[in-house]
Formats: sequence, structure tokens, C-alpha cells
Amino acid sequence: MSNNDIIVSLDIGTSKVRAIIGEISNGTFNIIGVGSADSEGIRKGAIVDIDQTVLSIRNAVDHAERMVGIQISEVYVGISGNHIGLQTSHGVVAVQNEDREIGEDDIDRVLKAAEVIALPPEREIIDVVAKQYVVDGLEGIQDPRGMIGVRLEVEATIITGSKTAIHNLLRCVEKSGLKVRDLVLLSLGAGQLALSKDEKTMGSVLVDIGAGSTTIAVFESGTIVATSTLPIGGEFITNDIAYGLRTLTDQAEKVKLKYGCASMEDAAADVTFKVTRIGSNVDKEFTQEDLSAIAEPRVQEIFQMIGEEVKRLGYNEQPGGYILTGGTVSMPGLLKIAQQELAASVRIAVPDYIGVRDPGFTGGVGILYKVIKNIRIRNASPKKSANRPKPAGPQETVGKTGVMERLKKLFSEFI
Repeated sequence: MSNNDIIVSLDIGTSKVRAIIGEISNGTFNIIGVGSADSEGIRKGAIVDIDQTVLSIRNAVDHAERMVGIQISEVYVGISGNHIGLQTSHGVVAVQNEDREIGEDDIDRVLKAAEVIALPPEREIIDVVAKQYVVDGLEGIQDPRGMIGVRLEVEATIITGSKTAIHNLLRCVEKSGLKVRDLVLLSLGAGQLALSKDEKTMGSVLVDIGAGSTTIAVFESGTIVATSTLPIGGEFITNDIAYGLRTLTDQAEKVKLKYGCASMEDAAADVTFKVTRIGSNVDKEFTQEDLSAIAEPRVQEIFQMIGEEVKRLGYNEQPGGYILTGGTVSMPGLLKIAQQELAASVRIAVPDYIGVRDPGFTGGVGILYKVIKNIRIRNASPKKSANRPKPAGPQETVGKTGVMERLKKLFSEFI
């Protein structure tokens, strides 16, 4: 196994840091290693302690390295948060090849042209996502590589983020001894993995409910059109349980994971457990019904807030419904509550790979999925002209153009 076959994603969440190792072999993609560590230094999806976050990243990466027996040096890092913004842009260039065949260099140039937008000094471009290409006035083209034309245009979505948040994320990863290959918007990667082509085209809402925050991403016409982050997640359910049972947060989390049920209708009166109450050495017995009586109102509130936020974004009724992912959605009974509160079709998305069949891994696997898709698109483009650059390999920067140059420039501004 050579390192050229390996790509690694890093998903830094509020409760867990996950490192996922993917291998490209004979044109197929497999997950060969997973590392997970408790996340310290993250609150509601934002980095609040650099050193603790660095330690958590190292623990997750070490875990993944031991599983596979290789050393990880480069990673694709997921980014999310309420600082993420989207805006539309338009780019246009003349096709350069003498035979007027559109090549990889033309795609790169037109995406770079779309990046020329007015940005506040505190914001930075993370990614450029093409909604459609236009070749000599012909609209609706998803991939113009190999087509003949004179004028190439792109309608694109520019994904931007706070320089401070980006800088702190990069600083944590690089202090962990890793090189950042690229930044990937988590909801964009998760959408590539979790949503079907029809769901992305007709319109659907991807909801990632993590421990400290909930990310909402609306997809229409095949691409992301709106995103928002709510400062509420699974930690709020844990805190409610800790208060309700008068026990420590650590015990409340263990009880939630083992016995938690979001719907009182589905809870069992004969399933019992004991917890040590604060200020006492005596264990007290509770039932699963007691637990669901605490959890259900909070879960209902979370989905009410999600529904209100989607309305605020202006996407009330989406034909594709809601697709749920994130660690919190594994709780039994949660899907039923979601269907009741959102009054729409709702399903839970789970990665279909051995070792990561858990909604909590959707973001990390989605990063790899997006990178692999870009590699395959580039490798599938025609190879005939000397003007055409070599297709990007797994260890080359893929996706947007010049991201590492921008990031280096960003570092020089802070340091």
C-alpha cells in the first residue's frame, strides 16, 4: 500500500474528533481505518481551547494510524459553523485551446474568475461550487469538459467563512503535526454522500444534529443554496437528563446512550437503570419512561426550531423532505418525533461502508466522498492537448483553485 492511494478526512466536532482513512484501489473506494477521540476544547461547534483541541486531534489520528499501520501526514479538514456564508457569483472566460475544446485549465480559470467578488476584510473564500456552466449561451451544463465552444461561463456559489474561525481551525490541525490538504464544507460533503440525485435536484433539507450544534443545509437544483447553524444539539438533552435525574453529566450521557428514547410512546416501563445522585452515595433507580419524559420535550423543541429556521431561510416545503444525520439522530424514537414536528417526509442517512455505519460518521465520510468525486471527474476528462494540465491525483489539491495560496496568505496576515 503506497501513501498515494490514501486520503484522510478529519471531522472536529463538539463531542468527538473523527479521523477516517480511505483507500482508492483499482478505481474503487474503501474505508480502511477509523480513529475517534473525545473532543476537548470545542463548545457548540467552535474552538475555545487550542491546546485541548490539538490533543484531541492527535488522539483520533493516533487511533486511526494504529488501526491501519501507516503514518498520516496530510488531511482534508471539515469546516462548519454559524460563520459560514453563501453568495452567488458569475465567471466568464474565453476557451484557450486552438481546437476550442474545453479542458481542465478552462474550468480552473472560469472558477477563478467567479472568485473575484467583493468580500469584507474579515471573511475568506473556502470553496467555489459550480451550479451550472454555460457554453456559448447553452445553459444547464454540469460538466463541460471535452465540449467545443468559444465562451465558457459559470454560475457558482461562493462559500465563505470567518478568517478567525478558519485560522484557528488550521492552527489546531497544523500544531497536531498534520498538513491541511484542503478545507471542505461539512454539509456539502455530507450532502454529496447522503442525498440522492433527485433529492438534490427537487429540493431537500439536510439536518446534521451534533452534540453542540445543528447544521441545516438546503439543496436545490443539484447544489447547496442555503445553510444555517443553530446552537442546540444532543448536549442539551444530556444536560436535561443530568438536571432531571440530579446526576453528573458524564453519567447522564452514558444513560442517554444506553437507555435513551425520544418518544414516550416507545419507552418501556420495565427497562430500569440506576444512577448516583449528586450529593449522595446512594443509587436511585429510574425507568426508560422517566428518561423519555425528560428527553421528549427537548427533542420536540429542537425540531420546532429546525422547522422555524427553514421557514426563515425561505424554503418551507421541500419535495425531498428532511434527511437527518449526526450522532444525536441515533436515539430511538427521534425519527417519529421529527416526522410529527416537521409534518414532512423524514429519513435518517447512514454511510454504507463497513466500520462507519453510524449517522455520526456522515460528515467525515462525506469529506472523502466529495474529494473522490472531484478526482474521478478530473481523471475522466479527455487527455489529448499538451496545454491540458495533468489530472489531479489523490495527494494533489483538488476542488477549488489556489486554496492553499489563499490560506498561506491568510496565515501571513495573522502571524
